[in-house]
Formats: sequence, structure tokens, C-alpha cells
Amino acid sequence: MNEGPRAVRCQRVVTCDPARASAGDPLGSIADGAVVFDETTIRSVGPASDVPREVPVLDLGARVLTPGLVDAHTHAAWAGSRHAEYAVRMAGGDYEAILAAGGGILSSHRAIVQTAQGALADTLALRLTRMAALGVTTCEVKSGYGLLPHEELKQLRAIAAVTSRPGVPSVVPTLLALHALPLDARANREAYVRKAAEQLVPEVARARLAAYVDAYVDRNAFTVEEARRVGEAARAAGLGVRLHVGQFADVGGAELAAELGAASADHLENVSEVGIAALADARVHAVLLPIASLTLQQAPPPVAALRAAGVRLVVASDANPGTAPTESLPLALAIAVRLYGLTPDEAILGSTRVAASSLGLDDRGFLAPGQRADMVAWDLPHEHAIVQPWGTSRTSRVWCAGALVHSSG
Repeated sequence: MNEGPRAVRCQRVVTCDPARASAGDPLGSIADGAVVFDETTIRSVGPASDVPREVPVLDLGARVLTPGLVDAHTHAAWAGSRHAEYAVRMAGGDYEAILAAGGGILSSHRAIVQTAQGALADTLALRLTRMAALGVTTCEVKSGYGLLPHEELKQLRAIAAVTSRPGVPSVVPTLLALHALPLDARANREAYVRKAAEQLVPEVARARLAAYVDAYVDRNAFTVEEARRVGEAARAAGLGVRLHVGQFADVGGAELAAELGAASADHLENVSEVGIAALADARVHAVLLPIASLTLQQAPPPVAALRAAGVRLVVASDANPGTAPTESLPLALAIAVRLYGLTPDEAILGSTRVAASSLGLDDRGFLAPGQRADMVAWDLPHEHAIVQPWGTSRTSRVWCAGALVHSSG
């Protein structure tokens, strides 16, 4: 039922609207502001005094209102737990060695094989609901633990099954077509890549199970040429491209992302000046994943060089059971500020407007008339408090397309 226009008022409304941004206020904030919205869409943004008298107002007082957070890189459709592996790595175990021995991604693959599609969907829905309570209103979710075509399709169908459930953020599905080689595919690597490019990608496109195709381009993962094959297949099928690039070594993934016109290059702990220039020239977003680099004890990506080149910076949680066992995008923002050197404003834009841009979503990520009514009211006095490492949810209300999906009372 259409409730008609209504408004929410807060001490600070942080629009992230480029039309309101200035050198002194890149987030375009409004003191004592209000947003008027209807069933799904924002109608007006401005001072609370401008709200028409007949519109009912929810006055949340000394709180901060922002766009809903956009988590642009997650592996949230997982099953099982890798806590034993995590303990080994915290004691000094090497992630790449664990993967080579059949752990890591291969461990999550075995858990997916043992989990029915319905149970996987239920687990994912619960995880996404908790993410919504932390302020996330749009979440990219990858497959990539199925590894075998029928298991990848199962993962993607489980992701599709949660989209209509109440309390779940909007979902952008991605086929992670090349993540790791199953043990029984190691004897014929070329056939595995060929099947992914020539059969799996087109089938996923025909079934409309994904918006993007991804590949893990790194040493001990997949080569530039292998990733190029699935990237070109994605483009031929009308799907976008995202790439895992340079997590452990620079093997030319950034240049490939630029060549393919990828929406994003993700990780980038290892990337050359040439690669950075290619990303900038091709307008490829850089998705930073600070929780993973923290748990792996890696040096940060060259953020200053990316910034100087004009590469747009996104911050995402990388939610996964191994290297980023978290559901908290706000935690990723806190680490990005502390360890990556992002400013609070950069981190907030990198999880709202710029993150939405990286997913090709121009209807969200900032508060302006005509945008989706994706909003978060924070029980905090200022937007910069969002990037402090609270370790708990500080949201008061969360709306996704105008529907209240979380309230702390």
C-alpha cells in the first residue's frame, strides 16, 4: 500500500550528492535537514523547514542521515566455517600454502557441495539481514565457491532466491567464474577454463543469474590470458566484468581490467605505476578490501598513487569465510581510514556514491530527488563517527527502497 509522502528529519543530513559537494564539504551535508520520500523514491532533500506542512515527519533528533551503504565486493553466499584455518594463519600459516594443500577456497567448495540450495539461501538471507542492520542497503554477492558449473549455478540460484525476502538488501549477483582450480581439474586446466568461458558464462547470462563475471588474476590463481577468456565471454554475453587483481603479486591484472573495460579491479595490494595509469585512463574503479589485507598481514595498496591518478576509490567488506570473516562494512571503513590512509569523507563516499557507481547503479548512493529511498539514520552525532571501530551496529533506522528494513527502537 502506498503510504503517501513522508519525511525523516535529522540534525545532519549527509547527502553525498555531487551537486551539493564543495571543497570544504565533499559530502554535501545539511544541518537540520530532512528527506521527503514516497513508497520507493526520494522526492526532496533540504532544510527541515522546507518540508510541506501536510507531510508527516519522523524527527530523529541529534542523529545523522546518510545514503544506504553499498557493499561492492562480498562472497556472502558461503556455507560452513574456516575457523581452524584462521587460527593456523594467525599463528603464522601461509594462505597460499593452505590453498595449495586443499584448504582455503577448496574447503569452502566442499561445504557448498554438501549444502542444499534452499539451506544456502536461508543462510545467505540471515547474513544479509545482519548486514542491513549495519547500514547496508545494496550488496554485491559473488558465487565462486561452487567451482564446478552445476555448483556455481546452485550458488547463483540461491543468491537469486533471497532477493524477494523481507529485510534483505538489494542484491547484485556476480559469477566468479575463475576462483580456484578444483583438485580434479588440475590435470586439465585448459579444459576447465574453456568450459567456464564457453559454457558457464553464456548459460548464466541466458538465465539472467548474474550482472557481472569475475576472475581471480594472481600468482597461484589464474593468468591474464585465462581471465581474458572469461572476460571476453562476459562482454559477448552482455555481462559486466569485475576482476580480483594483485592481491599477492602484480601479474598484469590491472592492465587487463582496463583492456576489458571492467567496472572494477579489486584488492590491488600489488599494482604497478603502469597498471594504475591504465586503470585511470579506462575509468576502472579500485575496490579496496582492507579487512583481507589486515588478516593476511599485507601492506596496503598504493592508495596515494591511485588517488593522485584519479582512480575512483571504493571500500568493501570482502565478506568471506577465510580472509575477511566479517559482515561489517563499517568495520572495513574504519580499517581503511586507519591503515589505508583514506580520509573519513573518502571512506564514506567509497561505500555510498562511488560504490554504487562501480556496480552501475546510478539510482542510489546519494540523497537527491528521484533517487531510490535507500537511507540510514545513525545514532551518532556526526558522519565522521561512522568510521570509528565501534564493533557493533550504530544504526537507528535503515530504509531500502523506502521500506524500513531495520529499526533499533
